[in-house]
Amino acid sequence: MSSKNSRLSGFHKKSLDERIELLKDNTGLQDKEVERLAGKGLSDEEAEMMIENVIGTYELPVGIATNFKINGRDRLIPMVIEESSVVAAASYGAKLARKNGGFQATATEPVMISQIQVTGLSDPYSAKLKVMEKKEELMELADEQDPVLVEHGGGVEDIRCRVLQSRFGPYLVVHLLVDCRDAMGANAVNTMAEAIAPEIEDLTDGKVYLRILSNLAEDRLARARAVWSKKDLGEDVIEGILNAYEFARVDPYRCATHNKGVMNGVIAVVSATGNDTRAVEAGAHSYAASGGYSPLTTWEKTENGDLAGTIEIPVPVGTVGGATTSHPGAQANLKIMEVESAQELGEVMASVGLAQNFAALRALSSEGIQRGHMKLHAKNVAVQAGAEDDEVEKVASRMVEEENVRVDRAKEILKELD
Repeated sequence: MSSKNSRLSGFHKKSLDERIELLKDNTGLQDKEVERLAGKGLSDEEAEMMIENVIGTYELPVGIATNFKINGRDRLIPMVIEESSVVAAASYGAKLARKNGGFQATATEPVMISQIQVTGLSDPYSAKLKVMEKKEELMELADEQDPVLVEHGGGVEDIRCRVLQSRFGPYLVVHLLVDCRDAMGANAVNTMAEAIAPEIEDLTDGKVYLRILSNLAEDRLARARAVWSKKDLGEDVIEGILNAYEFARVDPYRCATHNKGVMNGVIAVVSATGNDTRAVEAGAHSYAASGGYSPLTTWEKTENGDLAGTIEIPVPVGTVGGATTSHPGAQANLKIMEVESAQELGEVMASVGLAQNFAALRALSSEGIQRGHMKLHAKNVAVQAGAEDDEVEKVASRMVEEENVRVDRAKEILKELD
């Protein structure tokens, strides 16, 4: 079932119950699935199956980013994050982008890399040739480890070799490139690497130490592009955004925060779908650093003066396997999003990351990042100060009006209300 419309006007002003009913109307979410999102999403028994030494569960809010149109299709995007303003920022960026058709996104085949480290080689280049001569046999042996993956169209795509110089002598590093289909693929590629490691030792007369996937998933990329109108932004804001981007491009200190803003959106979707946040974060930043640390997005002005943004990021994520399958909340969020493959999920993540970056740069280039952020953050501060029920809104409103959002001020306002 396709979402009727992601442009849910006034969604943030509705009550929680009203939002849930609207969500059910637009996604086909069932009552049982809503209960797992709105109540305790993970039972003690399910938690015990996921990690060791379980003592309970830890909850974070799930928000819905609205207004997204990706490749002509409206999508509602679940986001799990603790930071104020992220969901609102993504929704705002998507709202302005949809006026020009929304986001155009693509993803490469879902190929992951597993590395096999061969040591103790006197002639590493000769060893490389020996491995490449037996490439087809090694690929066949690796595929035998996961016939189900092969049956679904995945499996080993290629074997590549690199020679690296280390202080312990030369390493031959064998890269096994595996199409993982709709799985993230860590277990599959690691099992394959384990299986062919003894064969590689025999071929090279070397010793294998590590055989493990790489989180620099440079062969598993998602890209997205969108255009924001100069009529909506104004020429001054566009110039400010371009200067903010250029600042990030030439300065790694600024670039780290620029990319963190991108990942605010990406990781919130990764978390919502039960995928590995550490893998995605590591892959994104290592990819950004592959030629000297640089922004994950690019910004430029079109011929008619509009603002165009693009993004390219590794997306080592899946829609099956691991917590994505075992966590009921992740399953419900995937249903809300209506993605049908890991590649489609990657396209969504790239689009959200681009929208998030746009919203942050627009705020930085106009009223400043704190104005919008503090409106939402003020409620958290009010709760920290001890505000309850109706007091929260009153205290938060006063602090925002005074432009003084601090715990000590919140406590003073609470005393005034007594």
